[in-house]
Amino acid sequence: MLGVSRDGDVVTIELQREQRRNALNNELVAALRDAVWTAAEDARVIVLTGQGPMFSAGADLSGVYSQEFLDGLLDMLHTIESVPVPVISAINGAALGAGVQIALASDLRVIEPDAYIAIPAAKLGISVDRWTMRRLASLIGGGPARTMLLGAEPITATDAYAFGFANRLGTLADAQKWAKSIAELAPMSLRHMKLVLNDDGTREPATEVQRVALEAAWTSEDAKEGRLARQEKRAAKFLGR
Repeated sequence: MLGVSRDGDVVTIELQREQRRNALNNELVAALRDAVWTAAEDARVIVLTGQGPMFSAGADLSGVYSQEFLDGLLDMLHTIESVPVPVISAINGAALGAGVQIALASDLRVIEPDAYIAIPAAKLGISVDRWTMRRLASLIGGGPARTMLLGAEPITATDAYAFGFANRLGTLADAQKWAKSIAELAPMSLRHMKLVLNDDGTREPATEVQRVALEAAWTSEDAKEGRLARQEKRAAKFLGR
């Protein structure tokens, strides 16, 4: 489910659920969280990537609607964001939904030129949490973030780089090479910079109105319809309830 390799002070963690396009389930979420914690104990930089042609297709629909999965996902994202070493996401193929969230929690992002990112929550009748939307907007700007979220439109690698989501265009090898150069920098300096950069207001709690609206989306009939339509490979018919 996960592959972990080391090259000096750089640890690469690879999502290995290729048969499901590296979609996240409870087991993979927990394994990734633990692997990041373990790697951070003595690595200086961590690189995250996906096996095969896709970084991650997001949450596995068989588990995405459970509170257990959502709690585990948020805990894993917070782990990536809070470990005291830089984390680089090397995005291959595509990052969708929770795959984008992994990249958002990372400190740096390298994306292959033919890759893309998307958060198709509105096509499924669900939504994403406040942290995800705020972090996305802080990285790429309000306009492109609205295009991704409200328009449910994908963003190409070229645009992701132009908007500031991706720090570099390149492959996993490029990300690992960059990680090795970062690993030579002062660890305590990087730790402080990471703490300050991630103190961007995204962890502020949602308002009551926002919380209620998020819960309403996840428990709606539209959410059930979105899931069924995805399974049946047809267009969803949302009714707003």
